Amino acid sequence: QVQLVESGGGLVQAGGSLRLSCAVSGRPFSLYAMGWFRQAPGEEREFVASLSWRGDSTYYADSVKGRFTISRDNAKNTVYLQMNGLKREDTAVYYCAIHRDGLASVRADEYDYWGQGTQVTVSS
Repeated sequence: QVQLVESGGGLVQAGGSLRLSCAVSGRPFSLYAMGWFRQAPGEEREFVASLSWRGDSTYYADSVKGRFTISRDNAKNTVYLQMNGLKREDTAVYYCAIHRDGLASVRADEYDYWGQGTQVTVSS
């Protein structure tokens, strides 16, 4: 059974930083691309960042480019999202997901399994 468990969310002031983690089990993590998505109240789930299985290809939403960094540690079966310069509009539940293959992608329908989400709240 494939499981994804996010951690690292919380309350932070605008301009601050958080690092989200997502631990994966039940699938050979190093062979698959990973992604982060988020959903704010009353909004559709949106793409945030994606990283290929080799770690050599990334995609970012324009809204987070230059502030967020996705990375992975294959030895720990974990993907990270470093979030700097947080803004109020970054407030959302953040989800990690594992892709159906190794290619980074912005499309949510290409991801097989999802975590339960972790809340990030940015205050002004």
